[in-house]
Amino acid sequence: MPSARKRPPEDQLLPIHRETIFVDRSLGASIVPEALRAAGLTVVTMREHYGEAAGARTADVDWIADVGHRGWVAFHKDDNIRRKAEEIAAVEAHSLRMFVITNANLTGAAMAQRYVVNLARISRAARKAGPFIYGVYDDELKRLHP
Repeated sequence: MPSARKRPPEDQLLPIHRETIFVDRSLGASIVPEALRAAGLTVVTMREHYGEAAGARTADVDWIADVGHRGWVAFHKDDNIRRKAEEIAAVEAHSLRMFVITNANLTGAAMAQRYVVNLARISRAARKAGPFIYGVYDDELKRLHP
């Protein structure tokens, strides 16, 4: 299920290259995951993990619990998760490490670019234990929770 493409040589790997990245349905099933795989990351999309029909029905609190339990890092675009008490409780209970695109109007290519440009920053942040949510911007990360 998880896959990676063209992983950098061992001496050039960032810690994030050793993680599994879960890509929520909000980021789409092709452009963002393919760009992350091209950057050498191991990626599992919601569709790949749950199947297309089940993935569309999986509640945020359920995938948050599952991803946190597996120790994966979550990439998503639903900025409202950090404003919903039930979802924040799930992030905290399962020590999830999340990186969110806060601008819902970006194209798939623009979202992919934000993640790829920030891989070193994401790698540094993801080394820390969760729970946390970082916003992913053009050339920076901002801690959004806690």
